[in-house]
Amino acid sequence: MPYFKKIEKKGTPQITYLHVYECDKFSIGIFCLPPSGVIPLHNHPGMTVFSKLLFGSMHIKSYDWVTDAPQNTQENLKDSQMLAVQPPGTRLAKVNTDSVFTAPCNTSILYPAAGGNMHCFTAITSCAVLDVLGPPYSDNEGRHCMYYRDVRCASFSVPLPLSPPANERENYAWLEEREKPENFVVVGALYRGPQVIEE
Repeated sequence: MPYFKKIEKKGTPQITYLHVYECDKFSIGIFCLPPSGVIPLHNHPGMTVFSKLLFGSMHIKSYDWVTDAPQNTQENLKDSQMLAVQPPGTRLAKVNTDSVFTAPCNTSILYPAAGGNMHCFTAITSCAVLDVLGPPYSDNEGRHCMYYRDVRCASFSVPLPLSPPANERENYAWLEEREKPENFVVVGALYRGPQVIEE
């Protein structure tokens, strides 16, 4: 299929989106990624997301916001490695997933505040992902898609939850909001599969 052909040019190849169905409660669509195609790091505010890799291999990296109250604050502050300056305009997040997945594999489920709510897909081979979002994105209802840049740090300006040992600090990053990347191009295509029928 033409959606999965990689055209040699600078930057990442365009992604094709097949719109299957949408209502007020949920939306269904299929993302088609050629090799090296990237869906950049983005969030799903107030949404539950089911992502099913239909075929191919892709690298998935996801984060959840760190919301736990710091523990043993005074003890943590003694650790000089945790006194680095927090990058401005960033928020602390913890890595949830950082792995390559190959179909067939389990469905990924993201919740409004857990499961890897911010994620990034990078195609290793041609691949397709079925996405079900509930409820769908809606600017009017405050569900706006935000993009992020991850700034990995081995030291932090604030005590981390439960004072993780130094060998776990690489599992954290500062996420900085950014505009939609210019090289992220999604084009729509006609979905020709089975239709969703409303009753």
